[in-house]
Amino acid sequence: MADQANPNDLQQKYRQFLDLLPLTVTLAGLPTSEGRLFSEEQIEARGMTIRAAYRVARNVARECLGGS
Repeated sequence: MADQANPNDLQQKYRQFLDLLPLTVTLAGLPTSEGRLFSEEQIEARGMTIRAAYRVARNVARECLGGS
């Protein structure tokens, strides 16, 4: 049972992700697709960029809110 996520914790993490999404996308600085399709490698690279930007956005929010 310890390896199962608490539904409330998961919901809170999801809400945090959504709250940070605008900052994350801005920090990532990725251009929009403007109708063209990306290759699998390009999609993976963009995903890595978003993950890195989310980590930065989360840290910035913690610092601004006085958390560690």
